Amino acid sequence: MVLIREEIEERERQTLSTYACLSSETKGRVREEEECSIRSAFQRDRGRILYSKAFRRLKHKTQVFLSPTGDHTRTRLTHTLEVSEIGRTIARALRLNEDLVEAIALGHDIGHTPFGHAGETVLNELVPGGFTHYRQSLRVIDVLEGGGMGLNLTHEVRDGIAKHSKGYGEVIPSNSRDLPETAEGCVVRYADIIAYLSHDLDDAIRSGVIREKDVPDECVNILGGTHSTRNVTMIQGVLLGTRPNGGRLVFGIDPVVGDAMQTLRGFLFHNVYRSLLVHSEFVKASKMLRELFRYCENNKKFVDEEMKSFASSHSPERRICDFIASMTDRYAQNMYQRIFMPSSLG
Repeated sequence: MVLIREEIEERERQTLSTYACLSSETKGRVREEEECSIRSAFQRDRGRILYSKAFRRLKHKTQVFLSPTGDHTRTRLTHTLEVSEIGRTIARALRLNEDLVEAIALGHDIGHTPFGHAGETVLNELVPGGFTHYRQSLRVIDVLEGGGMGLNLTHEVRDGIAKHSKGYGEVIPSNSRDLPETAEGCVVRYADIIAYLSHDLDDAIRSGVIREKDVPDECVNILGGTHSTRNVTMIQGVLLGTRPNGGRLVFGIDPVVGDAMQTLRGFLFHNVYRSLLVHSEFVKASKMLRELFRYCENNKKFVDEEMKSFASSHSPERRICDFIASMTDRYAQNMYQRIFMPSSLG
C-alpha cells in the first residue's frame, strides 16, 4: 500500500522548484524517528510547534504595545500568524516548500520573552553569556518542550528559526554564515520584516502614537496607504528582486520598494519604538522583570516551587532565565503583584 506521506513527497518532487527543499531530502532530526504514514517531515514539525505550550503562550506576549486595551492590537501570536501567511504567499509564488516555510514561521518567535524586546534586553543584561530570543527559541524546541525531551524538529526548521532574526541589520546578510541554508528560511526573514513594518505602523496609528499624516510621503506613495496594499507591494518587491544565480535562488528586493521599506523602518524606530509612550512602558516592564529575576536568585524555596517543570540540570541562572522568558505579560504582572505589592487584610 502506498503511504500518503510518500504521495506527498512525490508531489513535491513533481511540482516544486529545483531550489525548494524537499521533505524527503531533510537532513533529519537529532533523534531518529519512524516516519509518519500521512504527514511529511515538515508537516510534522509544523504540528509539533502549533500544539506546543510555548506557542499558545504567544497570545499573551507583547509585540510592541504593552498590555494593549484595544482588541485589535497585535500580539506576538498574531504577528507570528501574519508572518506565516506572508511567507506562504511568497513561497507559493516561487514554488518553494510551503510546509517548511510555515513551520519556520510558526516557530520563529517561540522563545520570545514577555513585554517584547524589553524582556529580551533585561535577560541579555542579567544572564551570563547573554540572551537572544532566537537562541531561546531553539532551547524551547530542543529542551524545554516535551517534558525535557524537546520537539525533535528537523535540521531545516531549526536552522530557519535560528537564523530568522536580523535586528536592524541586513534582511539578507552578506555573511553567508548568518544566511539560512534553505530558500524557505530566507523567505521567512523577508516575511518577518514585511509583517512587522506593516502591522506596527497600523497599530501605531490606531493607538494614537502617530498620525497617518506623520508617515513619510515616500512610504505612502510607494508602499501604499493601507495594510493590505503595503503587504502586496512589499511581497511583489521581493518577487521582483529574487533571481536564480549560480545554481541557487538569490533573494533580493526591488530597489525602489527596498528604499521605501528602509525609510519606514527608520521612521518606526524613531517615532514608534522610541516614542515616549512606548518607551515609558518599556522602562516599567524592564524594572519589573529585573526585580523578578533578582527575587528568584535570592529565594531558592520560591524557585523550587515555581519552577518544578523546568530543566534542573542547568545553572540556577539558566533555569531562572527559562522561567522568566516563558512568562506571558499577565503572568509576570500577576507574579510581581503577588511578590512585591501589599495584600488587603481584614
